[in-house]
Amino acid sequence: MDPRNLWYKRGVIYCVDVETFLDGNGDGIGDFPGLTSRLDYIAGLGVTAVWLLPFYPSPNRDNGYDITDYYSVDPRLGSLGDFVEFEYHARQRGIRVIVDLVINHTSDQHPWFQAAGDPRSKFHNYYVWRDERPANHTDGIVFPGVQETIWSWDRRAQKYYLHRFYEHQPDLNIANPEVLEEIRKIMAFWLELGVSGFRVDALPFIIEGPNTGPQADPHEYLREFRQFLSWRRGDAILLAEANIEMEKVPEYFGDGSRLQMLFHFMLNQHLFLALARESAEPIKKGLNLPPNIPDVAQWAVFLRNHDELDLGRLTDAERKEVFDAMSPEPETHLYDRGVRRRLAPMLGGDQRRIELAFSLLYTLPGTPVVWYGDEIGMGDLLDLPERLSVRTPMQWTKGTNGGFSDAKEEELVHPMVGEGQFSFEKINVELLRRDPESLLNWNERAIRVRKESPEFGWGKWKLLDSGDEAVLVHRVEGDHRDLVAAHNLSGKAKTIRLKFGNGERWEQLFANSDYPSPDDGSIKLEPYGYRWFQVLPVGEAPATAHARNGRTRRKRATAAR
Repeated sequence: MDPRNLWYKRGVIYCVDVETFLDGNGDGIGDFPGLTSRLDYIAGLGVTAVWLLPFYPSPNRDNGYDITDYYSVDPRLGSLGDFVEFEYHARQRGIRVIVDLVINHTSDQHPWFQAAGDPRSKFHNYYVWRDERPANHTDGIVFPGVQETIWSWDRRAQKYYLHRFYEHQPDLNIANPEVLEEIRKIMAFWLELGVSGFRVDALPFIIEGPNTGPQADPHEYLREFRQFLSWRRGDAILLAEANIEMEKVPEYFGDGSRLQMLFHFMLNQHLFLALARESAEPIKKGLNLPPNIPDVAQWAVFLRNHDELDLGRLTDAERKEVFDAMSPEPETHLYDRGVRRRLAPMLGGDQRRIELAFSLLYTLPGTPVVWYGDEIGMGDLLDLPERLSVRTPMQWTKGTNGGFSDAKEEELVHPMVGEGQFSFEKINVELLRRDPESLLNWNERAIRVRKESPEFGWGKWKLLDSGDEAVLVHRVEGDHRDLVAAHNLSGKAKTIRLKFGNGERWEQLFANSDYPSPDDGSIKLEPYGYRWFQVLPVGEAPATAHARNGRTRRKRATAAR
């Protein structure tokens, strides 16, 4: 494979919800002109790709995941021309664009479903129907406590239709060749407009549903999608949302001819358990649970995203540990398995711990994915229902509506975080840019060093024995050099000793403090400290002029401002 097509293994992805990033026309809703005007900010972060949440026409009953037209832009967010303008300017800055591919379901307002009520229409078979409601109609409910069934009655068709998500989101029938052809057309359309791939929503429900057709192995649909994608654009990727059991991973990656990327939900959940316990052991477990994956395949690693923090793969006792440590209030829990909080509030606004979490994100095997606003330490708004709590508008300034919009407060798409420790007056881009020790400036430095150290993303990794349960040390082997990262997950200072290889020394690339050289094998770490190293032969100068210290000389801050 052309190495240029493996860009995703070296990348850093930034996730954006267009409607909450910046309002360009003053109507209270973020839009593509507003997003385009902030591309310099995104480029300044150093990310290599932007993943856009759904921006298609929609009744917007599920944050845009209930789509009525796959080939256009929600008029609230701009026009198709505005999207093309955004994509052009992103490309000029070297930023790729990934868009959501929502093909598990449509809105019940989609013309396909509107026509499907007539059993004589070809669109009737675009969806999954039953004459009688199945006895197991509550099995596999995605939103416990909110959803009561996955089979609902349609009075026009006089049948029950499948919806793994909300009632207003009927599932598409992938067993129908005409539906598969529609999916290919959707992919082709956006590829022609320049996108570099798709984040595939709810993939397990698509290929493991009750109607997967004549395929002996329904996962072969993934090979078909990938083949079509690669013929249309060789460097385009499929990044799937698939919170699956680890034994199913080979079915999704195959021999490298199916998906290129999967979100690493298992590692994500164990990472938060590690942060809650202040122990490295859960991360070690999370890293070792998946099977080996093909060389062209890659994990997408993340901290928080636009949904709840799903802890469903942990045991009940482990999940309670995370709840107790990071979200003890019942109103912060969702669907009995998750946390509807952003990263900074979960870590108490302690910048040392937030930096530690991001340092793990940037060095653990895989491609980092950052949720907008987390780079500045934004908070959440628990007054909003369900997952909307983490989808408040971006905080740009301490001015009106946090610089997000000139509209009246009551006209905003979602309220701003206006009170408390994480209010837009205390946490905003303008303020943090002026502080060299801010989380924003730290993230810019960290991402720069991460991009200069691509081995963290694609190198062959192994865990090193730190001799201390609280300290995680791992080494990655690259084509030309090795890298090492050490993280202290505890609130106590640590000193560990590691045995260096013959004739090698470790040159510090990035750290939370000025530390003494580890030439004697002794590695000091402050509370919640981290250090990144490159491994060099004795006497050889560093290959690149990396930042030695992630912080300025001024006394470090310990809490988000």
